Amino acid sequence: MRILGVIVLFLTTFATAGCSNSSTKSTSGSGGSTSAGTGGSSGGGSGGESSTSIKGTVQSGQHPMAGARVYLYAANNTGYANASVSLLGNAGGSNADSSGNYYLTTDVNGAFTISSDAYKCPEPASQVYLYASGGNPGSGANSAAGFLAALGTCDKITSSSVVVNEISTIAAAWSIAGFASDATHVSSSASALATTDIANAFATATNLEKISTGVALSTTPAGNGTVPQTEMNTLANILAVCIESTGAGSAACSTLFSNTMSGTGAPQDTATAAINIAHHPGSNIVKLFGLQTPSSPFQPSLSATPNDFTIAIAYTGGGLNAPRGIAVDGSGNVWVTNFSGASVSKFSPTGAAQSGSSGFTVGGLEVPIGIAIDNASNVWVANHTGSSISKLDSSGSAVSGASGYTGGGLNGAYGIAIDSGGHIWVTNQTGNSISEFSSGGSPLTSSNGIATGGLNAPLLLAVDVSGNVWVTNNNGDTISEFDSSGSPFAGSPFAGGGLASPGEIAIDGAGDAWVANNYAAAISEFNSSGSPVSGAPFTGGGLDAPFGVAIDGQGNIWVTNTGASSIAEFTPSGTPISGGNGFTAAGLDGPYTLAIDGSSNIWVTNYGNGSGKNITEFVGAAAAPVVTPIVANLLPPYGSHAVNKP
Repeated sequence: MRILGVIVLFLTTFATAGCSNSSTKSTSGSGGSTSAGTGGSSGGGSGGESSTSIKGTVQSGQHPMAGARVYLYAANNTGYANASVSLLGNAGGSNADSSGNYYLTTDVNGAFTISSDAYKCPEPASQVYLYASGGNPGSGANSAAGFLAALGTCDKITSSSVVVNEISTIAAAWSIAGFASDATHVSSSASALATTDIANAFATATNLEKISTGVALSTTPAGNGTVPQTEMNTLANILAVCIESTGAGSAACSTLFSNTMSGTGAPQDTATAAINIAHHPGSNIVKLFGLQTPSSPFQPSLSATPNDFTIAIAYTGGGLNAPRGIAVDGSGNVWVTNFSGASVSKFSPTGAAQSGSSGFTVGGLEVPIGIAIDNASNVWVANHTGSSISKLDSSGSAVSGASGYTGGGLNGAYGIAIDSGGHIWVTNQTGNSISEFSSGGSPLTSSNGIATGGLNAPLLLAVDVSGNVWVTNNNGDTISEFDSSGSPFAGSPFAGGGLASPGEIAIDGAGDAWVANNYAAAISEFNSSGSPVSGAPFTGGGLDAPFGVAIDGQGNIWVTNTGASSIAEFTPSGTPISGGNGFTAAGLDGPYTLAIDGSSNIWVTNYGNGSGKNITEFVGAAAAPVVTPIVANLLPPYGSHAVNKP
């Protein structure tokens, strides 16, 4: 028997907060004053009241940044790559930069104060951050210095004391990477679903640092997540070498900027350099790591060059026990099936366990594997030995009774997917068939299921925008395709393209099917007609016994490597982005499947040969956020592609 896999269907409802400029208010700082006006881009919204004064210091390591310009920005909602909304202003114009954005200036101690009446929330849910530029750390004024600090939801700001430094910059840059083009361009669409997901992205920064001290955390506030503190300190040190140099022309800044290029060229300051590293975590690692010095301020730091600069958090608890399948719901909660625990675990968008110490054990769960979430936030699970499917509501309570739903030919249920009509499709690994159920759990197929189309130990499945169902045949080195009525397409099953014990399958924005080949270090791509795409199979990127596959909002392909405890990334054309070892992280152990959320985070189950007890979040690693659950991509206001940016 070949290696078993799991379907990953993940759900996110993605929307972003709109931002408009504030009315004129006075602003005071320890080193100057300004008043708020209408600088910067504007979005929609009626506005809301600010919640608190914001007091803080800008510093590099332990050195205050005197004379730094401090800006208060909100994320824009008029489209990706647009300018952030400046919330400060001065009708007199004394503290306006050349772009018309207003700032206040830090005093000799790096201190600043934004009074509670100095800004107005564009909308209550607008996501707000501080950007500090320039300043003197004691070695002279440095225009290349740039810092970020994520404050979060505008009307809920509670951090009246903020340390803006290299650690806060790293925490913010990775957390909001999916929405940031550079330090002053943080934005998304005006999707009605985006408010939750951009808020979750900003909230993730609180898992990485304590903003009141500017110190990297080792454990998340909920207590069940392990943070790579030494890596964050290392990244902060890399920025600090440039910030504490003589400026942009120094050897340190030149090295940093030349090794953190983006499509628009070299960054102009360290904040944008940090965002670029988050976007390209596998690039120029040796040169960047070499910027650290023995006197670097943030300790402990890494003693050896890392494989990459992804920032990954390992979470435990919630009943995790040999986790297999993973899905994300519309609030950003993460749901996981536990193969050895007869349970399902739930985690908040910031990784806090929501399912007790044993997970949810109701609804007929029995060796659960595949998991999918419908458009009403119900959780559907395939029970392998129970030959049943379970349905839980968003709180983890059973909808499917004590024994789950049966019939319809279920026999060794494995993968599960949902179509645009809300019908549930299930693979039967033992029965060499697939089954279909209504949204209410009634079987729509006979007691034999659908056993045509070349099915051979079918494992995973996915549904495209036309309602066609694609299935991997783990023992057949083929994939099968069925129309929405369950009839196989002519020529099904399809072979070639490097298929070798295919595991998971995912449909991209162009309607092509991508398959991970567990018995080959390769991934395959097929067009909508079932023909292998030219160039397939694709190799490299650290592929090693790949199994799980998912597509991000930019069309990049993400794959789990069960043989190497890593994940790999490819461009939409199949070119590897990750290096020869993939992307690695402490805690990855037999990574099985993965899901991408609406905040651009990648969540991975660690099966660990049946002994895994954790899941891993790669913070902000996806090239762009996605609309989830997958079924939401098939429904209005989307429906044109199987993967969409929100």
